[in-house]
Amino acid sequence: MGTLLHFKNLYVQAFSNCKPEIVVLLLKVYSVFCALMLSMAIYAFIYRVFTGFDYYF
Repeated sequence: MGTLLHFKNLYVQAFSNCKPEIVVLLLKVYSVFCALMLSMAIYAFIYRVFTGFDYYF
């Protein structure tokens, strides 16, 4: 749990006292979007590993 709090603290500090506000908002939305895409990629990889998906190259 301490790791999540540490990441939250880093996230909040990264955007404190930044101007202009619209850029900060766009960066926050983009960071959430990247986190969602990364979690979907990890989920898809783990799903294919556990369901026995055959990788044919």
